[in-house]
Amino acid sequence: MQWVKKNEQTVYANRWFSVNLADVELPDGRHLDHFLVRLRPVAVATVVNEANEVLLLWRHRFITDSWGWELAAGVVEDGEGVAAAAARELEEETGWRPGPLRHLMSVEPSNGLTDARHHIYWADEGEYVGHPVDDFESDRREWVPLKLVPDLVARGEVPAANMAAALLLLHHLRLGQDVLP
Repeated sequence: MQWVKKNEQTVYANRWFSVNLADVELPDGRHLDHFLVRLRPVAVATVVNEANEVLLLWRHRFITDSWGWELAAGVVEDGEGVAAAAARELEEETGWRPGPLRHLMSVEPSNGLTDARHHIYWADEGEYVGHPVDDFESDRREWVPLKLVPDLVARGEVPAANMAAALLLLHHLRLGQDVLP
């Protein structure tokens, strides 16, 4: 059963996103108006060190009024490669410059409302280059043992679904354990 977009108009736009209204035809021929948000690609990155600790940010999200662990993330700028954006965001938000990045996964965090794609990378080494330029984005930055990730996710301390999925996959890849209780 496929929905068909017949028309789409921008209702609002800025340099980060646009809010659009689409005329969608359902399989039975009916039409409905559907709002959607078009977003720039998001690049995400972290480092997992030799002690199997992952570099995380503890931050508050005012929209949901929630605190949680996250990976460094931000939009890909015009003309910038996704991996380069991930490395830039990691350095700006944590003060750590990653070694060679590996693609971990790409996800669509809310594909019923937005076309956002988050591209998540990780490195197994990094170099501390100084206090983060964007230190206002998190309360603190910490190396957290990967073995704690399933419990953090289960307790709701990693509220963003894309971050939880990436951390659980890193846990599995690095520790070789099932991540389900």
